[in-house]
Amino acid sequence: MPWLRSTFISLSRNGTLRHLSESSALGRRMSSRFVAGLTLDDALRAAQAVNSQGMAVTLDSLGENVGSPEEAHRSAAIYHRLLDIIRQHHLHANVSVKLTQMGMDLGHELAKEIVSGLVEHAAASDSFVRVDMEGSAYTQATIDLVRRLHAAPENKGRVGVVIQAYLRRSAQDIADLTSEGIRIRLCKGAYKEPPAVAFPDKKDVDANFVKLMHTMLRSGIYHGIATHDEAMVAATKQYVQEQGIASDSFEFQMLYGIRRDLQRSLVASGYRVRVYVPFGTEWYPYFMRRLAERPANMLFLAKNMLKK
Repeated sequence: MPWLRSTFISLSRNGTLRHLSESSALGRRMSSRFVAGLTLDDALRAAQAVNSQGMAVTLDSLGENVGSPEEAHRSAAIYHRLLDIIRQHHLHANVSVKLTQMGMDLGHELAKEIVSGLVEHAAASDSFVRVDMEGSAYTQATIDLVRRLHAAPENKGRVGVVIQAYLRRSAQDIADLTSEGIRIRLCKGAYKEPPAVAFPDKKDVDANFVKLMHTMLRSGIYHGIATHDEAMVAATKQYVQEQGIASDSFEFQMLYGIRRDLQRSLVASGYRVRVYVPFGTEWYPYFMRRLAERPANMLFLAKNMLKK
């Protein structure tokens, strides 16, 4: 239902609805399926619970499009604390950051300075920073920044990026990134883009996802295949079995609260799984994009709200 997806994406940008939702008990209750909580302690508890089930974690302090350098630095401070928590509690975890939360809209050098500090901290802590991908207006800048950071010898293997299968440019981006040994999380994409930029039809996005997955898994680099689509999971499993690719040479990645049954099934079958665990007070845009990606999530929420 493309119209429903477009509706949720449009709602994700509605500032009034965002304020009402993030400040209401009902909104927080609805989001709790997909958002681990509001605080660092909530994130820690969620990460420990996921680790106890044999799965790794990537922690995401929610927020985007900050309005001042001070706000960007405050956002980064939360990530520095996360990296310390990961080390102190021996979590099987890393972190994911959005460049607009790190000040990209205020200047590329500001974002580079802040993210560079996070990557340096991650390297010193034997951890890893994933730079999330946002709308297509940020694609080139995001890739450029990750490549610049990864080119420093001390950062090799400590910073990676996300590539979205619905973008028409992604095949070339993956070829460039893998040639430099950069780790990639492949997902379908969750922003509204024009047909000239992104494939509008699901069948074309799926076909491109499979093609890109093949390229990534042949590269010998440790990548993440991020999907809840059973057809994409099956295509990945079939490909690694046909090609003799080791099950520990890549990981499936899924979102907190979505397809927990599939997550457990993959672990039981000997595959590595990492769960993306978001937390924080600025959860509304993330929550609406999850509904846009999979409208069945709305039905799930409605059923569970009625049970309360």
